[in-house]
Amino acid sequence: MEVILINIIVTGGAGFIGSNFIFHMLAKYPDYRIICLDKLTYAGNLSTLEPVMKNSNFRFVQADICDREAVDKLFEEEHPDIVVNFAAESHVDRSIENPEFFLQTNIIGAATLMDACRKYGIRRYHQISTDEVYGDLTFAADAKPFSEGALIRPSSPYSSSKASADLLVMAYHRTYGLPVSISCCSNNYGPYQFPEKLIPLMLVNALADKPLPVYGEGLNVRDWLYVEDHCKAIDLIIHKGRVGEVYNIGGHNEMRNIDIVKLICKELGKSESLITHVTDRKGHVCAMRLIRLRFIMSWAGCRKQSLPMALKRPLNGILRTRSGGRISLMASIRIIMRRCMGTDKKNEVSAADLGCIITWFVHN
Repeated sequence: MEVILINIIVTGGAGFIGSNFIFHMLAKYPDYRIICLDKLTYAGNLSTLEPVMKNSNFRFVQADICDREAVDKLFEEEHPDIVVNFAAESHVDRSIENPEFFLQTNIIGAATLMDACRKYGIRRYHQISTDEVYGDLTFAADAKPFSEGALIRPSSPYSSSKASADLLVMAYHRTYGLPVSISCCSNNYGPYQFPEKLIPLMLVNALADKPLPVYGEGLNVRDWLYVEDHCKAIDLIIHKGRVGEVYNIGGHNEMRNIDIVKLICKELGKSESLITHVTDRKGHVCAMRLIRLRFIMSWAGCRKQSLPMALKRPLNGILRTRSGGRISLMASIRIIMRRCMGTDKKNEVSAADLGCIITWFVHN
């Protein structure tokens, strides 16, 4: 059987979703060559990629996707077949404080990558986007999930920059014939997530008995997607998805923010008095719901497990008892908490331990 060698450039691969995608691809396609391009900003962590650094089919390059010379040099060296662009400034609060960084990376960076794709040729350019480009969904009982044909109504500098990049991607497809696809995902969670996001932030703060800041009344609803399921969906899109299409990827795990925080308090044995209601941020989206990945074939990553149940399921090979049996997530958190209390004066969880804490799902 003939082996098809494919070179894939993964930008932002030292970040949360990008690193998980690299792990998934190298495990599933051992003959593929994966090149990670990452600037290593605050959310990028090279140690995350340590498990694959010695893989002969993996290469790491530190560079900015806005650096046209560096991007062109990499394309000349690697001749990629596929580019998957995870690189982005992605925190809404940070975008409100300083929108310029978001416009530069999320829009100009995408244009720089696509210009290189045009110059050197490409089989597929895939843009990672967000459900936030669609704006708010009403709380009405009969409100329908966003489909790929929904209007784009971003409400923050972050979502506006991502929506702008999406429009630019489609413009490159229509104007230059660039083979592109876009995926819009709901809120991800899982291993290696930077602790500025809701779930890891609440876990870390609760373990240290610090205040748990919740915007407004915490009634904002989000759909939660496990990161490995997201990676499987992207894998399907770049291999079997149609050029010029937008695909929504949802997890069907909808919960109010306040309910997630209360659930974490309950499972950790912490008082809900730690919850502190703070002034809601500007342009905060109230509710999001996506139709699960629109695909002709089935999506292997579909999960029917609820987020609360995920908290109580055993971890898959993360922590084990001395007898070799699996232990529950919350039991493992308590072990990590005791471990950290003896080594960290501030009683804070390390990045490596955080990766263990938020590996929540056990795959069937």
